[in-house]
Amino acid sequence: MKIRTILILGTIAIALALISLWMGQQAYTWLPPQASVEAELIDRLFSFLVTLGTFIFLGVVGTLTYSVLFQQAGKYDTSDGPHIEGNLTLEVVWTVIPFVLAVWIAGYSYHIYDQMSILGPMDHVHVKTMGMATAEAATLDTKEMKTHPIEVHARQWVWEFYYPEQNITSTELHLPSNQRVKLVLRSEDVLHGFYVPAFRVKQDIIPGRVIDFEFTPIREGRYRLRDSQYSGTYFAAMQTDVVVESEQAYQQWLIDAAASPPIVAYNRAFDEYNRAHNPISTGWKTVEPAPPPMVNAPANRSTNPPSGQSL
Repeated sequence: MKIRTILILGTIAIALALISLWMGQQAYTWLPPQASVEAELIDRLFSFLVTLGTFIFLGVVGTLTYSVLFQQAGKYDTSDGPHIEGNLTLEVVWTVIPFVLAVWIAGYSYHIYDQMSILGPMDHVHVKTMGMATAEAATLDTKEMKTHPIEVHARQWVWEFYYPEQNITSTELHLPSNQRVKLVLRSEDVLHGFYVPAFRVKQDIIPGRVIDFEFTPIREGRYRLRDSQYSGTYFAAMQTDVVVESEQAYQQWLIDAAASPPIVAYNRAFDEYNRAHNPISTGWKTVEPAPPPMVNAPANRSTNPPSGQSL
């Protein structure tokens, strides 16, 4: 009888493991396309957590369901259950298993984030005191970085990108595919967040600090850059496109942009503020958006990327 119980429980555990592994593989389809090396790392961690979570969820719900259906007391049975002092083996098991799982998840997560080296506000305070100020993303096998650092200026509420080698200013970020890129992040007013969902990278941009941030885009397309931190009234309008293209297309864009005279870029926040601004004072202080920048390559005025392109 004991052997039969062990075989049944073993079979159920194997079935739950197979279902959990399948669910973990399905998790890859729930996210935007993997457009960077860092996305591959994050998706691997996410799949692992979904697999583990599915196994625990099915195990707990299955046990509760079995107990409700087959371990019921009799209709008129109002007696107390058996008096059990305790079971040392059971208590050790249900203490050790969660502890091992927590350490496993923490260790694997730390390994992934250590490879990406995405730094938070306090991390930057600490590394600055130790003579370091760089946030480097995953260091996997990629081409040696050939692009010069691109300066990213964040302010309420517009992104501005400056390519110092070509003296180009743009409100649309262009990057070469399969090359390590380095961004120099600056905030001119409040805390902002550089976040591209398709890249799975998010870096806080702290006022008064210069943050070097590296990652590797690997999939050509048009993706959305958003401000992940609430930075004021029009922060939802602080988004633009990130264009990942081939090396040849990227160099051609640099040539074309360098030859274009600077023009006033469209700034959605500035436009909405001017259209909605009420000359009658309400007593509430409102931050006026930064004026539209002068750029060689303005971004598309559309809030959403054109159809057929990736977010």
